[in-house]
Amino acid sequence: MTKEVREFPNLERFADAGLGIDGPALAEPARSTLPEEVVIPEARRDEHDDEHDHEFENYRRRVRKEMEEHEVRVRETIMLDFLEVADNLERAMAASKKGGAQSLEAVREGIASVLRLFQAKLQRHAVTPIDADGKPFDPRVHHAVAQSISTDTIPGTVLQEVQKGYWMDGRLLRPASVVVASAPAEGGPPDEEAGTDDPAAQWHGYQRNRR
Repeated sequence: MTKEVREFPNLERFADAGLGIDGPALAEPARSTLPEEVVIPEARRDEHDDEHDHEFENYRRRVRKEMEEHEVRVRETIMLDFLEVADNLERAMAASKKGGAQSLEAVREGIASVLRLFQAKLQRHAVTPIDADGKPFDPRVHHAVAQSISTDTIPGTVLQEVQKGYWMDGRLLRPASVVVASAPAEGGPPDEEAGTDDPAAQWHGYQRNRR
């Protein structure tokens, strides 16, 4: 009986080829060759910055244009209100040229109508008058232009309002110009600061001194 002889491969050749007896050897996974940080070329970075600056400048132009257009619309609204008041004043002036008692009465009615219209326009723009007549003098909202001696009014009280003051949206737009009551001097000449007792004359004198 012939005995079968098996030949085993040369183990040295398997070792040189990186193979084990039991099978292929596990190879170590390849390491990533990608860089840890992506570096953007300088030319591309400058291009990106220029594009960002261009977009921001366009945004600024657009906002500026919208603000200017809004301001123009607001001014147009205000001017249209003033034109309506001016139209009514022109009608009142035209009525005054006709002469006669009826014409005078028509002028008065026209002026009263214009005043009511103008007050309505002011309220439309959140402009309201300051109630100053007969109130205690308040330097925050009143501007004293003169003093007038009064025996029947508490000193420091607004005796007369010579120019109306106004609020706008709850803020002081213009203080009220007022004449303030003062007490008579005791046993001496009248107060020189008070001058004439006519508040209107004092107001005109104050206006001349301002010039």
